[in-house]
Amino acid sequence: MDSASSNAFRSLYAQGTDRLTADAADPFWLAAPPLSVDQSPFGESLRSLATIVRSRWTGQHLYVLFECAFQKLHLRPEPRRDRKTWELWNWDVVELFLGDDWAHIERYKEFELSPQGEWLDVAIDRTPPDLERNRHWSSGFLTEARIDASGRSWNGAMRIPFASITTGPVVAGKIFRANVYRMEGPPEARTFLAWKATGSESFHVPAAFGILELII
Repeated sequence: MDSASSNAFRSLYAQGTDRLTADAADPFWLAAPPLSVDQSPFGESLRSLATIVRSRWTGQHLYVLFECAFQKLHLRPEPRRDRKTWELWNWDVVELFLGDDWAHIERYKEFELSPQGEWLDVAIDRTPPDLERNRHWSSGFLTEARIDASGRSWNGAMRIPFASITTGPVVAGKIFRANVYRMEGPPEARTFLAWKATGSESFHVPAAFGILELII
């Protein structure tokens, strides 16, 4: 089933593995149903920058792959991959928001990844709004990225420990609140994409989130 036609982003079960690859041709990723992120936060079509997202899961980790066509890369000079990069969102980046507190939807986790493999993880709590409150939170997630300049695309992969996003059992049928975003271009010509339109310039609209579902 193509997740793009559904309110659910579906993550397919995989036998336990510690391997993380950003190779979209790897059978590990090809088995997973694709999700197309191809609209602005206001619902306008942006198919020229369509981003395909796939996910797998094991008992310990959630794996996510982003395949991103690009027009022109806007990259941060002197990238660092050994620590989180604050304000990474000012450069080309993909973002995954995940929440498992259904009574308090304003609490969720944010994961970011750049074409150069830079990363950022933040625990968000918008009661009251304070995006920097948990900036030093650490999820322990891993990233990989690769750029195909001739093909004008880049891929990025994440491996997120379930222990960092839920305290409940990890079983088929479990669902998380989720949204997927992407930003491309310099400040004067920035393009924003969202899986679920927020109707706002802000990505932090948890009421607009869709669902990530674990399947077998």
